Amino acid sequence: MAIVVDIDRRLAERNMSVGEFAAAIGITPANVAVLKNGRAKAIRFTTLDAICRTLDCQPGDVLRWVPDDGG
Repeated sequence: MAIVVDIDRRLAERNMSVGEFAAAIGITPANVAVLKNGRAKAIRFTTLDAICRTLDCQPGDVLRWVPDDGG
């Protein structure tokens, strides 16, 4: 998939565990793992809002587009 979720670096900057992050944004740690590992097919705007509020960032700070290899 061409959209990459960069949460690990933000969590490390804030010394926040995945469990603390999951509780703060209202999803399970398993669903955080799905986001982090690039297996998510969609994200709700309410979840993205909670991520940005918790990590004090903009959506573009945690989401980025990379071109597919297939051209």
